[in-house]
Amino acid sequence: MAIEFWLTNDRNTERVRLPVNPDSLNVTSPFGFNDVTVANLGEVSIFGDRGLKEFSFGTFFPADYHPAYCEYRGFKAPYTYVAIIEKWRDRKLPIRFIVTGTKINYLVTVRDFTYEVERAGNLGDIYFSITLKQFKYLPVRYETTKSTSSKPKATRPPSTKKKTATSKTKRTYTVKKNDSLFIIAKRYYGDGEKWRTIYNANKKTIGKNPSRLKAGMRLVIP
Repeated sequence: MAIEFWLTNDRNTERVRLPVNPDSLNVTSPFGFNDVTVANLGEVSIFGDRGLKEFSFGTFFPADYHPAYCEYRGFKAPYTYVAIIEKWRDRKLPIRFIVTGTKINYLVTVRDFTYEVERAGNLGDIYFSITLKQFKYLPVRYETTKSTSSKPKATRPPSTKKKTATSKTKRTYTVKKNDSLFIIAKRYYGDGEKWRTIYNANKKTIGKNPSRLKAGMRLVIP
């Protein structure tokens, strides 16, 4: 089974199969340690966690097919592959690195991509080196909290309108013969001295002289 080197976007809608397999693939698998010095014991190592793997290799995009080193026919122009890899990196999204026949199938980010525009004796070919680093999505937890208290019901603002029908309706009095403002105030307020309250509310009807009431006048009683 021939080994194939693939780079694809995460949705596998855009893919690059290397036309020429690299001579070697370097895999770095770091592991974190913390060395500390303990009194009366000396230096000791504390185990940490496994780091993200890193893959690096170099090969070239050929301008033309050659059966001696090309894995397949029908590959794209070298600069087309360069543009795809740079586009993936510029979009700041992980891609997938796959080597068939191995256990290498990882989401990665492009950490370094260096290429030679032209190498002597190989016109049109683009030689490059690339470094990829394993990528892991940061897990996000979503927590929902239930309110222990019921949602308060919306209340209407207090009405500014007067509630009683009697307060909306103005009191009136029809003047009779021999009536005076003193008599009318005594009848409604229990105090004849409040006649000015009635007079002030009815100046237009009574006129300038508060003592000149005429039978039939309709007065407002505040």
